[in-house]
Amino acid sequence: MLHHPQYREHYAENLKRDLPHIPLVHRKEAFLACVSIGKQLMDIHLNYEQAKEYSLKWVENSDVPFSWRVEKMRLTANRTAAIVNESLTLSGIPQECFQYRLGNRSALDWVIDQYQVSEDKRSGIVSDPNNLDDEEYIVRLVGKVVTVSLETVRLVNELAQAVKMEDWMSETKEEN
Repeated sequence: MLHHPQYREHYAENLKRDLPHIPLVHRKEAFLACVSIGKQLMDIHLNYEQAKEYSLKWVENSDVPFSWRVEKMRLTANRTAAIVNESLTLSGIPQECFQYRLGNRSALDWVIDQYQVSEDKRSGIVSDPNNLDDEEYIVRLVGKVVTVSLETVRLVNELAQAVKMEDWMSETKEEN
Protein backbone atom coordinates (compact mmCIF):
# COMPACT_ATOMS: atom_id res chain seq x y z
CA MET A 1 0.00 0.00 0.00
CA LEU A 2 2.89 2.35 0.67
CA HIS A 3 3.77 2.15 -3.05
CA HIS A 4 0.20 2.88 -4.20
CA PRO A 5 0.19 6.16 -6.20
CA GLN A 6 -3.12 7.38 -4.75
CA TYR A 7 -1.97 6.57 -1.20
CA ARG A 8 1.21 8.60 -1.73
CA GLU A 9 -0.71 11.49 -3.25
CA HIS A 10 -3.48 11.53 -0.63
CA TYR A 11 -1.09 11.33 2.33
CA ALA A 12 1.82 13.34 0.85
CA GLU A 13 1.81 15.99 3.59
CA ASN A 14 1.48 13.43 6.40
CA LEU A 15 4.34 11.35 4.97
CA LYS A 16 6.66 14.37 5.11
CA ARG A 17 6.39 14.63 8.89
CA ASP A 18 5.04 11.32 10.20
CA LEU A 19 5.61 7.61 9.83
CA PRO A 20 3.36 5.95 7.25
CA HIS A 21 0.19 4.27 8.44
CA ILE A 22 -0.98 1.24 6.52
CA PRO A 23 -4.71 1.52 5.84
CA LEU A 24 -7.12 -1.37 6.16
CA VAL A 25 -8.36 -2.66 2.83
CA HIS A 26 -12.07 -3.45 2.88
CA ARG A 27 -12.43 -5.86 -0.08
CA LYS A 28 -10.92 -9.35 0.06
CA GLU A 29 -9.88 -9.12 -3.63
CA ALA A 30 -8.06 -5.85 -2.99
CA PHE A 31 -6.32 -7.33 0.06
CA LEU A 32 -5.21 -10.40 -1.91
CA ALA A 33 -3.90 -8.14 -4.70
CA CYS A 34 -1.87 -6.21 -2.11
CA VAL A 35 -0.47 -9.46 -0.74
CA SER A 36 0.47 -10.83 -4.15
CA ILE A 37 2.00 -7.61 -5.49
CA GLY A 38 3.71 -6.95 -2.15
CA LYS A 39 5.38 -10.36 -2.24
CA GLN A 40 6.62 -9.71 -5.77
CA LEU A 41 7.96 -6.28 -4.81
CA MET A 42 9.67 -7.72 -1.76
CA ASP A 43 11.26 -10.49 -3.83
CA ILE A 44 12.65 -8.25 -6.57
CA HIS A 45 14.00 -5.70 -4.08
CA LEU A 46 15.56 -8.20 -1.67
CA ASN A 47 17.03 -10.25 -4.50
CA TYR A 48 18.05 -7.44 -6.85
CA GLU A 49 21.53 -8.96 -7.23
CA GLN A 50 19.91 -11.98 -8.97
CA ALA A 51 17.78 -9.83 -11.28
CA LYS A 52 18.27 -10.25 -15.00
CA GLU A 53 20.26 -7.38 -16.48
CA TYR A 54 18.29 -5.06 -18.72
CA SER A 55 19.67 -5.25 -22.24
CA LEU A 56 21.42 -1.90 -22.59
CA LYS A 57 23.40 -1.12 -25.72
CA TRP A 58 27.15 -0.90 -25.19
CA VAL A 59 28.75 1.96 -27.06
CA GLU A 60 32.52 1.65 -26.96
CA ASN A 61 34.93 4.46 -27.80
CA SER A 62 37.59 2.89 -30.01
CA ASP A 63 39.88 5.92 -29.52
CA VAL A 64 40.76 4.83 -25.97
CA PRO A 65 41.62 1.43 -24.47
CA PHE A 66 38.58 -0.35 -23.04
CA SER A 67 38.20 -0.23 -19.26
CA TRP A 68 35.60 -1.31 -16.70
CA ARG A 69 36.91 1.23 -14.19
CA VAL A 70 34.38 3.76 -12.90
CA GLU A 71 35.60 7.09 -11.57
CA LYS A 72 32.30 8.98 -11.82
CA MET A 73 29.39 7.89 -14.01
CA ARG A 74 26.89 10.38 -15.36
CA LEU A 75 23.70 10.38 -17.39
CA THR A 76 23.48 12.09 -20.74
CA ALA A 77 21.34 15.24 -20.90
CA ASN A 78 18.36 13.32 -22.32
CA ARG A 79 18.81 10.58 -19.66
CA THR A 80 18.82 7.76 -22.22
CA ALA A 81 22.43 6.72 -21.63
CA ALA A 82 24.89 6.35 -18.76
CA ILE A 83 28.49 7.31 -19.43
CA VAL A 84 30.47 4.76 -17.44
CA ASN A 85 33.89 6.12 -18.38
CA GLU A 86 35.60 7.50 -21.48
CA SER A 87 35.63 4.05 -23.11
CA LEU A 88 32.08 2.83 -22.39
CA THR A 89 28.57 4.27 -22.54
CA LEU A 90 25.42 2.26 -21.80
CA SER A 91 22.57 3.50 -23.98
CA GLY A 92 18.92 2.62 -24.37
CA ILE A 93 17.85 3.46 -20.82
CA PRO A 94 14.02 3.45 -20.82
CA GLN A 95 12.52 6.60 -19.30
CA GLU A 96 10.02 4.53 -17.29
CA CYS A 97 12.83 3.37 -14.99
CA PHE A 98 13.06 6.92 -13.59
CA GLN A 99 9.47 6.68 -12.31
CA TYR A 100 10.60 4.42 -9.45
CA ARG A 101 12.01 6.78 -6.87
CA LEU A 102 13.90 6.37 -3.61
CA GLY A 103 12.94 9.58 -1.85
CA ASN A 104 13.58 12.41 -4.26
CA ARG A 105 15.58 10.52 -6.91
CA SER A 106 15.37 7.38 -8.97
CA ALA A 107 17.22 4.19 -8.07
CA LEU A 108 19.41 4.61 -11.16
CA ASP A 109 20.26 8.20 -10.18
CA TRP A 110 21.18 6.90 -6.72
CA VAL A 111 23.51 4.19 -8.11
CA ILE A 112 25.19 6.63 -10.49
CA ASP A 113 25.72 9.09 -7.63
CA GLN A 114 26.97 6.54 -5.08
CA TYR A 115 29.21 4.37 -7.27
CA GLN A 116 32.08 6.81 -7.77
CA VAL A 117 35.58 7.20 -6.46
CA SER A 118 35.74 9.83 -3.72
CA GLU A 119 38.24 11.03 -1.15
CA ASP A 120 37.48 12.34 2.31
CA LYS A 121 39.13 15.78 2.53
CA ARG A 122 40.02 15.53 6.23
CA SER A 123 41.33 11.98 6.46
CA GLY A 124 42.47 11.45 2.88
CA ILE A 125 40.71 8.07 2.86
CA VAL A 126 39.71 7.05 -0.67
CA SER A 127 36.41 5.27 -1.24
CA ASP A 128 36.61 3.20 -4.44
CA PRO A 129 33.56 1.12 -5.48
CA ASN A 130 35.48 -0.72 -8.20
CA ASN A 131 35.83 -4.41 -7.35
CA LEU A 132 39.15 -5.87 -8.42
CA ASP A 133 37.72 -9.40 -8.15
CA ASP A 134 34.74 -8.51 -10.38
CA GLU A 135 35.57 -5.59 -12.68
CA GLU A 136 32.20 -5.77 -14.47
CA TYR A 137 30.14 -5.51 -11.25
CA ILE A 138 29.11 -1.83 -11.56
CA VAL A 139 28.13 -2.16 -15.24
CA ARG A 140 26.05 -5.26 -14.44
CA LEU A 141 24.52 -3.47 -11.45
CA VAL A 142 23.30 -0.64 -13.69
CA GLY A 143 21.48 -3.17 -15.89
CA LYS A 144 19.96 -4.89 -12.86
CA VAL A 145 18.79 -1.60 -11.33
CA VAL A 146 17.07 -0.70 -14.61
CA THR A 147 15.31 -4.10 -14.60
CA VAL A 148 14.24 -3.79 -10.94
CA SER A 149 13.03 -0.22 -11.51
CA LEU A 150 10.96 -1.19 -14.55
CA GLU A 151 9.47 -4.19 -12.74
CA THR A 152 8.65 -2.01 -9.72
CA VAL A 153 6.89 0.54 -11.93
CA ARG A 154 4.93 -2.28 -13.63
CA LEU A 155 3.86 -3.75 -10.27
CA VAL A 156 2.90 -0.36 -8.81
CA ASN A 157 0.74 0.29 -11.89
CA GLU A 158 -0.81 -3.16 -11.43
CA LEU A 159 -1.52 -2.29 -7.78
CA ALA A 160 -3.15 1.00 -8.80
CA GLN A 161 -5.46 -0.93 -11.16
CA ALA A 162 -6.34 -3.67 -8.65
CA VAL A 163 -6.83 -1.50 -5.56
CA LYS A 164 -8.77 1.74 -5.72
CA MET A 165 -8.76 4.50 -3.14
CA GLU A 166 -12.31 3.56 -2.17
CA ASP A 167 -10.96 0.19 -1.03
CA TRP A 168 -9.27 1.80 1.96
CA MET A 169 -11.09 5.12 2.33
CA SER A 170 -14.69 3.88 2.48
CA GLU A 171 -16.47 3.47 5.79
CA THR A 172 -17.16 -0.09 6.87
CA LYS A 173 -20.64 -0.88 8.07
CA GLU A 174 -20.66 -1.95 11.67
CA GLU A 175 -22.98 -4.73 12.67
CA ASN A 176 -25.44 -3.99 15.49
